Amino acid sequence: MPLSTTSKQQVTGTITDGTSPLTGVSISVKGQQNTVVSDFDGKFTIAVSSNDILIFTYMGFKTLAIPVAGRSTINIKMQEDATALQEVKINAGYYSVKESERTGSIAKITSKDIEKQPVTNVLATMQGRMAGVDITQDGGTPGGGFQIKIRGLNSLRENGNEPLYIIDGVPYSSESVGYSNITSGMPTPTSPLNSINPSDIESIEVLKDADATAIYGSRGANGVVLITTKKGQAGKTKTTVSASSGVGKVTKMLDLMDTQQYLEMRRQGFVNDGITTYPDSAYDINGTWDQNRYTDWQKELLGGTAVINNLQTSISGGSALTQYLLSGTYRTETTVLPGDFEYDKGAVHFSMNHFSEDKKFKLLFSSGYTVQDNLQAATDLTRTSRNLAPNAPALYDANGNLNFENGTFQNPLAALRGITTAKTNDGMANTVLTYQIIPNLELKANLGFTDLKNSEQRILPSTMYDPIYQLGSDNSLLYSNLTMRQSWIVEPQLRWTHNFETSKIDVLIGGTAQQQRSSRLYQLGIGFSSNSLIHDMASATTKYIFASDETIYKYQAFFGRINYNWNQKYILNLTGRRDGSSRFGPGKQFATFGAVGAAWLFSNENFLKDSPVLSFGKLRASYGSSGNDQIGDYQFLNTYASSGLNYQGMIGLEPTRLYNPDFSWETSRKFEAAIETGFLKDRIFFTAAWYRNKSSNQLVGIPLPGTTGFSAINANLDATVQNSGVEFTLRTVNFDSKGSKWSTNFNISVSRNKLISFPGLEGSTYSNRYVIGESTSIVKVYHYTGVNPQTGLYEVEDVNGDGIITSLGDKKTIADLTPKYFGGLQNQFQYKNWQLDFLFQFVKQQNYDYSPNVPGGSPINQYSDMVNAWQQWGDIKPFQMNTSGQNGDAVNAYYNYVDSDATIVDGSYIRLKNISLSYDLPLQILKGVNCKLSLQGQNVLTFTPYKGGDPEFKYTGYLQPLRVYTAGVQLTF
Repeated sequence: MPLSTTSKQQVTGTITDGTSPLTGVSISVKGQQNTVVSDFDGKFTIAVSSNDILIFTYMGFKTLAIPVAGRSTINIKMQEDATALQEVKINAGYYSVKESERTGSIAKITSKDIEKQPVTNVLATMQGRMAGVDITQDGGTPGGGFQIKIRGLNSLRENGNEPLYIIDGVPYSSESVGYSNITSGMPTPTSPLNSINPSDIESIEVLKDADATAIYGSRGANGVVLITTKKGQAGKTKTTVSASSGVGKVTKMLDLMDTQQYLEMRRQGFVNDGITTYPDSAYDINGTWDQNRYTDWQKELLGGTAVINNLQTSISGGSALTQYLLSGTYRTETTVLPGDFEYDKGAVHFSMNHFSEDKKFKLLFSSGYTVQDNLQAATDLTRTSRNLAPNAPALYDANGNLNFENGTFQNPLAALRGITTAKTNDGMANTVLTYQIIPNLELKANLGFTDLKNSEQRILPSTMYDPIYQLGSDNSLLYSNLTMRQSWIVEPQLRWTHNFETSKIDVLIGGTAQQQRSSRLYQLGIGFSSNSLIHDMASATTKYIFASDETIYKYQAFFGRINYNWNQKYILNLTGRRDGSSRFGPGKQFATFGAVGAAWLFSNENFLKDSPVLSFGKLRASYGSSGNDQIGDYQFLNTYASSGLNYQGMIGLEPTRLYNPDFSWETSRKFEAAIETGFLKDRIFFTAAWYRNKSSNQLVGIPLPGTTGFSAINANLDATVQNSGVEFTLRTVNFDSKGSKWSTNFNISVSRNKLISFPGLEGSTYSNRYVIGESTSIVKVYHYTGVNPQTGLYEVEDVNGDGIITSLGDKKTIADLTPKYFGGLQNQFQYKNWQLDFLFQFVKQQNYDYSPNVPGGSPINQYSDMVNAWQQWGDIKPFQMNTSGQNGDAVNAYYNYVDSDATIVDGSYIRLKNISLSYDLPLQILKGVNCKLSLQGQNVLTFTPYKGGDPEFKYTGYLQPLRVYTAGVQLTF
């Protein structure tokens, strides 16, 4: 029905991208203040006149101007605009900037990338998707951690290379909250990063160069990870419920010997050693155990199926002035090991935004609370599954009890009676208050608080041991660790902006006051009246306190930024920060860091403005410095700790650290140059960047003579580490028409780390670890020359020619374990209601091969290739003679072999890291309900020459990352 040309009437409609409704599209009447937004169904209603024109705007899509022309219903299909992606705001921490105008190096992923991955750790969502960001998984045990390197290792200290994490403006400490002696079933202690719920994240930005990180000063040397959580959107209340279930399996088993191959190896070992009578303890070969029995122990102990369940719900909505979001997640995950082990994680997230009617005052509030309960085995059975003789006895006897085979068999399932528990409660809250004093002048306050409590126990009951030993609960052990950490931050800020005739300026000044309080209590209890009391430390007969302390970290700073943009062509960005840290002594507590960044948008020059090929072009460069105070608290002081020893009824103190008043900041100086180009309306977008970072004044422990009573003193070492490399990213829209789209994202990083300066290295205790001009991740090893056909033994090169193989004189071969290059290739296909996404991750690297740590012939299973061992004089074989362990020369030769370049092999791989298939199911019966079905996979396929298990993995004695498949459904109404 046509509308009157003067009277106001309602126009309704639905907005889609051709397949799915678009939520949050802004619909306004041209020349008027009348604006509404589309709801979660893409529907809108607006009062208009017949001759009005409606403007439809949505980030990343082409803006549409549609005349009303007397219609009462207008349905719109919007098209993505690759060029509009340059207008997307990028979070740079204290400020945001348009993608096209940023002068720094910032990588980003969004919730669209995150929600397609069946993972529970925030770092897992970033693997293979960001140039210059190298992430590896610690293991396949639920609740395990990840390692991240942003443009290499800057510090000589292993724990001095962590980036700064910021969640909604609040710093979040990534320092471990566990003890490795308690979480013994995992290669690394409990990481607090597991508390960050991926499903609550809207975007992750990684700041890499000096221009982006210098405003964070002392905390930005290793990069900054900015995490922004989801916020509510205006519109009627929207409820989303998602549920998924999945399974996980070990990605790869080793090819080990079967029973006959194993027994033949063992027999050869005894023959070669001249032993004709098998020892009483050689149960596998002396007839005690069945010589015809075969068990694939990898399949038996690691071949289980992990079950993963995830349930998530959220409610959001609000008006134009107030928006809210409340979400909750619950996830359970079992393991592949036999037994009832489970990792439970629950999280709740709340966000509210409010604007005053005059839009001068703005309040942003977000909070989250996570509870984790992780029950795992205290012993990882990975190495046991590879070591056990294939003819070892059955796990259970005829009565269903654990079988110890009359004291001859150390049943691996008995070890699983020892458990570890980790219960973590983690809360965070953030409030941002903003007030516009006058036009272009804004006052802002960022307030944050975090509270974490981690309680761990390692329980080793006497029932772990063979009953033949008759051990009671008086031999049971309980290790416990309680870590608590609280922090708060206050950051007042003042921002002024002004637009001149042909330019604009943006000025920001602010300050930071932050405090973190940490405490820990690490104890051991021995002996209990009953194993039913083993969880209670107070019930232990004997108690030891290994650590009981509290530390306070105080930090204050002043920072500023000046950004000048002239004619949308030339951009200058200046950032600086004056830092103060309590981790350094008097006179050394303050330092200044800063950076300058510049960009030239050459595509806006008149001679290129109307180019039909080049749609965007930018040259940018930056130089600056940032610092590092990741050394721990009180490291410069004389410190004392309780000895725990009773002397005449008193507990004394013992010195633990020497005073060093010159202890000061570690500094990184960073330089980068890059070019960004877009072609054919940005359907092809290419970025190339070159960087060089130098980190000096290294914070390390300098070894001291034993006569001083201390092993080291913390000090600044006059050494410089350099990281340099190139990064390339390519984004293409290969096809986009009529509900079908295919796009590709590719990134590759080529980096080199090297030690460029270390005065006095040759005379220091670090001379066996580092070499000038080489990577700080090198290992010095022997050079393997082969198996001697006459002796049948492994041989390594006698470099100094003294006739003796020694570590000091002959470990001169250098192997670099730093990846030569890494990256990812992502493709996204969309056809009508179907969407397919997959990511290939690739790494070029060297890695240690699996080693059983004993020579062939010992009572430990070996690679099946070991059947080609040397047997007689003149044999040309790849493996040395077998030995029962009694041939000292063969044993020494084997360990020289393990410490040689023979065990460092090609660990490169290409992996189908992630695949996701989803379908938007039309529900004709239930109007207003959207249904999405999905299938997801993680670590699906791996192509590699590596034979030692998973090539990504660095810890051979622990469970490797799992292959995971999940199926899920999402309802929105």
